[in-house]
Amino acid sequence: MNIKVVRGNPTPEELAAALAVVRVRAAAAASTPSGAEGPRDAWSDPSRIAAARVPSPGPASWTRTFWPS
Repeated sequence: MNIKVVRGNPTPEELAAALAVVRVRAAAAASTPSGAEGPRDAWSDPSRIAAARVPSPGPASWTRTFWPS
């Protein structure tokens, strides 16, 4: 695996931290079976919007459009 720093000048400590994160993520991805999905993130779950009640009309209803109550 080759990693290239495109912009900036990281310190050795910053580079080591970034590489540690990349290695851990790569190891986790390699240990997951190829057909299985990881845990679904609640933010990307479309049912969170559908489960929220529809905002009632009013002057401030635009502030509650897609945010669950």
